[in-house]
Amino acid sequence: MKDLVPLRYFLGIEVVSSPKGYFLSQAKYANEVIHRASLTDTKISDTLIELNVKLNSTDGVPLDDPTSYRELFVFAPRSTHWATLVRILRYLRGTIFQGLLLSSTSSLDLVAYADSDWAGDVTDRKSISGFYMFLGDSLIS
Repeated sequence: MKDLVPLRYFLGIEVVSSPKGYFLSQAKYANEVIHRASLTDTKISDTLIELNVKLNSTDGVPLDDPTSYRELFVFAPRSTHWATLVRILRYLRGTIFQGLLLSSTSSLDLVAYADSDWAGDVTDRKSISGFYMFLGDSLIS
């Protein structure tokens, strides 16, 4: 294995190196997803999703043509899911140039946060959990 050039793109992530550290961005990939969704308007959303939205597989009406939805997401193409997906893509459009800075000067303290809800999935009552891990000031997972 040879190191031929400085890292610029890796798995859809743009990497920019500076004395402050590495800046990671998915602007190019997000633009491609927005383009595939054929969102021709320029609307953006300030928030990712409405507070306390619980979607399930029976909400809304089935889409007439689920092809676009399936190209961007997985299955269960209902009207409410498509509307939520469009909102998420509009949020991405508004935050497209944000990214992560992996700082070269932060400490090596490992800090983790976790949260979950109990039986929050409206379809099968499974619990939903999430976590963040920081190495110094840098989000790593």
